Amino acid sequence: MSPRTEPTADVLVVGAGPTGLLLAGDLAASGVRVTVLEKRAQESNLTRAFAIHARTLEVLDARGLAEQLIATGTFLGRLRLFGRTWIELNRLDSRFPGVLITPQYEIERLLEERALAHGAEIRRGARVTGLRQDAEGVDVDVEPAGDGASATVRGRYVVGADGVHSAVRTALGMPFPGKSVLRSVMLADVRLDVPPKDVPAFNGVAGGFAFIAPFGDGWYRVIAWERGSDLPSGAPVDFDSLRAVTRAAFGTDFGMREPRWTSRFHSDERQVPRYRDGRVLLAGDAAHCHSPAGGLGLNTGVQDAANLGWKLAAVLQQRGDDRLLDSYHDERHPVGTAVLRLSGAIVRSVLAATPVTRGLRNALAGAVALAPFALDRAALFISGVGIHYPAPPGAHPLVGRRAPDLPLAETADGPDRLYEALRAGTYVRVLPRGADAGKADGKEGGVTTVTRADAAPTTLLVRPDGYVERATDG
Repeated sequence: MSPRTEPTADVLVVGAGPTGLLLAGDLAASGVRVTVLEKRAQESNLTRAFAIHARTLEVLDARGLAEQLIATGTFLGRLRLFGRTWIELNRLDSRFPGVLITPQYEIERLLEERALAHGAEIRRGARVTGLRQDAEGVDVDVEPAGDGASATVRGRYVVGADGVHSAVRTALGMPFPGKSVLRSVMLADVRLDVPPKDVPAFNGVAGGFAFIAPFGDGWYRVIAWERGSDLPSGAPVDFDSLRAVTRAAFGTDFGMREPRWTSRFHSDERQVPRYRDGRVLLAGDAAHCHSPAGGLGLNTGVQDAANLGWKLAAVLQQRGDDRLLDSYHDERHPVGTAVLRLSGAIVRSVLAATPVTRGLRNALAGAVALAPFALDRAALFISGVGIHYPAPPGAHPLVGRRAPDLPLAETADGPDRLYEALRAGTYVRVLPRGADAGKADGKEGGVTTVTRADAAPTTLLVRPDGYVERATDG
């Protein structure tokens, strides 16, 4: 290979949103050379996403970031479905039983600080215009902001985490089948003179719907949609229209004032047929997009990154073979499909246009409220806590499941619980209490060994992303 084609990095990550930044931080922390290419010349203050669910908080906890992020927002223990039907997230078996409401830029800030601290390079104002891959790596064409000359950079692998309009996906020529669901949805961050009694607040009527959630610092996110509106996504939001839709939904606009940020977007339901094409992989909205119902988008992307990062590091460092990267698609593509179906079902219920269909919707929601098991199942999926991956035939029932944050036996300077042990970025072997580990607990050969504090007799081998790879009893 000539000097001109020497890899710039082991992995080029395209996109500096939450998905790309978490992935870059994981790779850099594993000793992988990683460069992030971001077309925005400056950091964005957009707050389009704002809901951080329990499983994503667990992912952040395993990186030492959860408590810092929680301090920036409001933690809610339940979500309203319809009418008086609530999904009780506070019953989740998690250290974080609820949903955090905080602006997207807060999670981006923490993830960027972590990525940079571990040695990742972030190039802003770098717009990807094309790519070509061969058996050894991928050449990526980059056009800088301003008058700089275009350049080609090379990585052994490329991950497209560059959103719905992904340049990486386009360069691959990969289809993105699906359809538009909602057009011209209005977003705004506002002050309210008389906040809703129950938050998050939601209601849908014949003319549209409105949703209100608190950030915890006196600002509220409002999402509103007016039936029949078809303005382009770049059209400005008329504040009087936003208040009118809110009044129609709730009977009041709550004294809405002082919009600090407004935007408009179209919502599609789409998913690529495969998450991997040779040495190029797709994650987050570049691989799947859906309605904002349930607040699942950012969370699904972050969990894509958590699944992919350790696998890429293992392959690059020859601790795993190439088939490990195929498991990324095998595990995450079905999750993306399920997210599309759930968010689609929610938004179609929201869009019920006639009194009859809205009555049927509310009646169904009322019936579901009488079946706590159904609501608990919904809470497990929406939170991400109940998501699991396929296990081989005859495997232990825990294989492929998310590992709970087990308390660990006390040691002089060791972790107190499993998710603290996962901060090492390695596999974690969890031995039963009293088991003879041969030597003291610790890190050896890419595996961190700990001892559980409870009386369960199960030995676990937990992957770096917090899922059980092996389990044995006795």
